[in-house]
Amino acid sequence: MSTFSFLLEGLKNIGTTGTITRSGTALCKAAIDRIDWTTARTIVELGAGDGVITRHILERLHPEGRVIAFEVSEDLCDDMRAIGDPRLVVAQDSAEHIRAYLDRIGADRADHIVSAVPFAALPRELGERIVTAARDNLRPGGCYNQVHYSLKTKAYYERAFGTVEARRVYLNLPPAWVLYCRR
Repeated sequence: MSTFSFLLEGLKNIGTTGTITRSGTALCKAAIDRIDWTTARTIVELGAGDGVITRHILERLHPEGRVIAFEVSEDLCDDMRAIGDPRLVVAQDSAEHIRAYLDRIGADRADHIVSAVPFAALPRELGERIVTAARDNLRPGGCYNQVHYSLKTKAYYERAFGTVEARRVYLNLPPAWVLYCRR
């Protein structure tokens, strides 16, 4: 998807995309920080968009690893499918259905979860169900990394995970936050 097309998708569906610009390299790297690449075999990505963070994950992921990338936009899912990596499972579905997709690939739990779901734009109940599903399907010791443009919903992660570390990423347009949680 071109930058212009992404802008149009963002304007048309701001409630599900949460932004009108792609995540920059610095934000993508911060989003996948804390992942133990030596042991990670199952990574779940929530709100994957057109796959900009997904590509960074796939570059580092073990050859036998799997990524389940959730996205509700059909057009953005088509862009992810075009990546063409057999380790990538594109889930055009709500992120609260993590368990069903882990079952499909035969995984007990996700080793790590990376999310760019725009929780501030979602109904509170749905947001909390997604975060709870993420926590419940994350292996002990795994990390949940959440990309945000504000700290408005930080309490979701504190209720689910306890301690939350927030890191500001200024080298992104607009500047963003990454929240790090451990299970």
